[in-house]
Amino acid sequence: MSFTFRKTLLGPTYGSPLEKIQILPTTSTADPQKHYLAYITKDKVGLQILPVDGNQHKSSAFICHPDGASDFATSYDGRYIFTVGGNDCTLMKWEINLNALDAAVSLGGKDMIPFYSLLEGGREGEFFQELEDYFYYAQLHSQGIDTLETRRVSTHIPLEEIPSVMRAMGFYPSEKEIEEMLNEVKFSNYVDTGEQVTKINLEDFIKLYVNHRPAFGLSMNKIQQAFRVLGYDNENGDKVIDRGDLLWLLQLHHMVKVIATKILGNQGFSQCEKG
Repeated sequence: MSFTFRKTLLGPTYGSPLEKIQILPTTSTADPQKHYLAYITKDKVGLQILPVDGNQHKSSAFICHPDGASDFATSYDGRYIFTVGGNDCTLMKWEINLNALDAAVSLGGKDMIPFYSLLEGGREGEFFQELEDYFYYAQLHSQGIDTLETRRVSTHIPLEEIPSVMRAMGFYPSEKEIEEMLNEVKFSNYVDTGEQVTKINLEDFIKLYVNHRPAFGLSMNKIQQAFRVLGYDNENGDKVIDRGDLLWLLQLHHMVKVIATKILGNQGFSQCEKG
């Protein structure tokens, strides 16, 4: 039996991963078509509108226990959340106001507006303009840069161009993450249509980018740790690496990847990486 990731989505980011989640019981006054998720992080309690799609306005959280929340529970009617602290030995009762959360979603904008705001500079910023340029360059690349045939301008790019555009925008996913992204798009409509998707438009690409990129970016600590692993001690005891050695390591990894892929195929290379 094999398992495939269906989708990766940006969830609430309030200082720590979610410690506990629970579907909120439907109240008598709530819209039966809407569903909500209650959760706690290290020190906050919050609500999330379902389904999760990466829209940051669909989530809200408040500090409940500064020293840490150890557990929580919801009332049977979905009107209250009870949180328990740790060292402070306190229990808090929170009244739920779903209308306020729904209003925040409405004020956040419709369609792609919430996702544009997740890009640096928004819809009118340089980052979006650069992304748009790379997206259409990927169209030219897929048709052949040196071709003399008439160009076919469209709003989509082939799935195989997704990794290149991601990397051009500063997100460098692993081979496993690339496989998950491609499968997510490829089988996004399979349940409804029975067909695989072979291309993606700019709006869906933006959603894919904001949901898959690291939520908190690449920290300096991770970069320093990588150099500590790759480098060696100099006369001062500091971890350093020669520029030529670094380029050689990068080229060596790329060559191994290409050779293994040609000999064993993509699946064989994934097995080699695990080994």
